[in-house]
Amino acid sequence: MPKFFVYILLVIAMISCNKNSTFTKYKSIHNTKWHKDSIVKFTVNIKDTLSKNTIYVNLRNNKDYDFNNLFLIIKVDFPNNFNITDTLEYEMTDKKGVFLGTGFTDIKENKLEYKTNIIFPTKGTYIFSIKQAMRELGKENGVTYLNGINDVGLEIEKQELHD
Repeated sequence: MPKFFVYILLVIAMISCNKNSTFTKYKSIHNTKWHKDSIVKFTVNIKDTLSKNTIYVNLRNNKDYDFNNLFLIIKVDFPNNFNITDTLEYEMTDKKGVFLGTGFTDIKENKLEYKTNIIFPTKGTYIFSIKQAMRELGKENGVTYLNGINDVGLEIEKQELHD
């Protein structure tokens, strides 16, 4: 029986590898309760200023997530002190209320497209800050939070060139 689980893990690892991914990182949300003022930050060192990229926000949520959508505020600080801020809405369920994303358990993983065809203008350190912006939140011991988010991730994929 243990050999079967090892085989399954190897298959999942091979499927999940992405040769075009130049950056992938996740940060866990403590007790799956994302505090209303908590900002998840990712520091990315960019060296390639020629290739087009797609940037994704990756989320893992569980069955305790109570909403069919998710609002996020994403700020990108560039190496030259320029920054941009976007407010985004993502669908988290279908029309029947079934969670979108992949996964066989109560945890679903969503790869949410943030920016496409992005060419980073300068080399250096970029800081991506992600904050949830939901209006209706849970409250426990005086702390306001969004329930059911396990992990927040950032992924940057280099786009393939087509002739």
